[in-house]
Amino acid sequence: MNPGIWLVMIVGGALTFAMRLSFIYLFGKFEFPPLVRRALRYVPAAVLSAIVLPAMFLPGGVVDLSLANYRLLAGLAAVVVAWRTKNTLLTILAGMAVLILAVWLGGMMR
Repeated sequence: MNPGIWLVMIVGGALTFAMRLSFIYLFGKFEFPPLVRRALRYVPAAVLSAIVLPAMFLPGGVVDLSLANYRLLAGLAAVVVAWRTKNTLLTILAGMAVLILAVWLGGMMR
């Protein structure tokens, strides 16, 4: 393997570690305004939505709202379970189960 690749991986890892450590260090040293603190609580949900929603609604790069979109069906099932139970683990398991079942049944019907 090329030594340059190893150098890039080590430097990239060190920079990533330093960047994350700096935020942890700074967050403990400075007092942020209440508005910033309140806004930071929504960052994980926003990031997760930015990752999950395109995969659900744009499985092939095109908007697909049909019943053949198994990811959308699994996502809707997960939303219902999350709304009813407020349990993260149960929500993930229900979404995975519906996706696996939909793919399996969809493959059997073809």
